[in-house]
Amino acid sequence: MLEQQWKGGTMASRGKSETGKLKQNMEEQLDRLMQQLQDLEECREELEEDEYEETKRETLEQLNEFNESLKKIMSGNMTLVDELGGMQLAIQAAISQAFKTPEVIRLFAKKQPGQLRTRLAEMDRDVMVGKLQRDVYTQQKVEILSALRKLGEKLTAEDETFLITNASATLSQFEKVTANLGSEDKILALACTGVEKTKT
Repeated sequence: MLEQQWKGGTMASRGKSETGKLKQNMEEQLDRLMQQLQDLEECREELEEDEYEETKRETLEQLNEFNESLKKIMSGNMTLVDELGGMQLAIQAAISQAFKTPEVIRLFAKKQPGQLRTRLAEMDRDVMVGKLQRDVYTQQKVEILSALRKLGEKLTAEDETFLITNASATLSQFEKVTANLGSEDKILALACTGVEKTKT
């Protein structure tokens, strides 16, 4: 009996270890893709417009492929759905262009509400002292608030109002189709639309 319990415990811990390694591997891949997006935005002024668009489209296509891999890995495995569900949602937000800030997408994917709130507090300070442009602040704040809400965090009435007032049409559409996480076809349709939009 003890031997059976020990074997069961070993298998459970091995399963947990493998899940942890898989999650780490997926996070590393996501980090690489987010870094590509970030580097692209930072170099935008040095690139020709068509070169920028082409590189961005290629990165979004890589994200789409990554999303497909993630779906296959998660298929039928509830432990992985719990572990990687936030990552998939964040990737879909990036593909659909609802979210455009790589660091926000990364924190959303890794389920880091505390760090998202810290970033928001820093942005509040920066915009007050003129270190951050108001339009950039608005876009990123909307993304952070939307990510926090998707992660199950409670927003203040003031933040809810800010989100409703400033959400882009793409983000509003993303919110609608991901309200029911079972709407996989709708989410993928939106993701495909996002990629198609970058081609035009």
